[in-house]
Amino acid sequence: MLGRAVTETLERAFPGTVSATRWEVDVTDRFRLDAEVERLRPDLVVNCAAYTDVDGCEIDRDRARRVNAEGAENAARAAAAAGCPIVHVSTDFVFDGRKGAPYSEDDPPSPLSEYGRSKYDGERRVAAATPEHLIVRTSWLYGPGRGNFVDSIRARARNGGTLRVVDDQFGSPTYVADLARALHHLAQAVLSVSGMSHVRLEPIRTDEAGRIAIRPAYAALDTSRYASLIGEGPRPWEVALRDYLDADRSRAGGG
Repeated sequence: MLGRAVTETLERAFPGTVSATRWEVDVTDRFRLDAEVERLRPDLVVNCAAYTDVDGCEIDRDRARRVNAEGAENAARAAAAAGCPIVHVSTDFVFDGRKGAPYSEDDPPSPLSEYGRSKYDGERRVAAATPEHLIVRTSWLYGPGRGNFVDSIRARARNGGTLRVVDDQFGSPTYVADLARALHHLAQAVLSVSGMSHVRLEPIRTDEAGRIAIRPAYAALDTSRYASLIGEGPRPWEVALRDYLDADRSRAGGG
C-alpha cells in the first residue's frame, strides 16, 4: 500500500525512480539486495519494506525479526556501501501508548508487541549501519491497494446492523498519499543537503497491516502540543533536517 503510493509519487517527481516489490528484491536476501543496489548506484534509498501483520508477528516472530530488523539493517548497509542516504519508514508501535499525549522523536520507545519490538530493533540497526539515515515514524495508514481500518469499517457499515468498533485507542490516521508526499519532500531535502542534483530513487514496497496483537492505547504523532507549550511551532523542517545530517556527519567523523 505505502510502497505503491511512494513509487507513484516519486516517479512523477523523479522519472529515474526505480522501485522493487519484495518478490523482485527481498530485503532479507542480503547478497541479492547488495548486488542490486550496487548495480543501480542510487542517490537515495527509501525503504518501505516491512512485515506489518501485527498479529502475524506474534505468531511468526522469526519472520518479523528477519524482515523488520535484519531486513532494515540490510537495506541500510546496502545504501551505505553505495554511498547514499536511506529514508527508513517505521511505526508508532515502537511506543507503549501510556504517555497519554502525542509522542515526539525524543520520547523513549517501549514497544508492547513483537511487531513494535522488531520495528524498533530495525530503527537501531539502521542508525548503527549508517550515519546517513532518516527514520520516519508513521501510524494508522489507510489507502487503496491493501486492507485497512477505513475500508473495513465502510464495508461492514454497508451490511447494516450494529457496528462494533474499538473506542479506547488513539492515534494519527494517515492517508498513504499524504505520507508519500511527505517522504518526497524529505527525499528532496536529504538530497539537497547532500549536494546531489540528479536523482534515482529505489523505494521498496511495504507489506499489508494487521490489527490483532497488543497495540499502544495512545500513539499519536503530532507537534501541536509542543507549539502550545512554548507558544510557537517547530522551526522549519528543512533547517532541522540540515542540522540533523550535519550532526550525524560530525559524529561519524569523530568531530
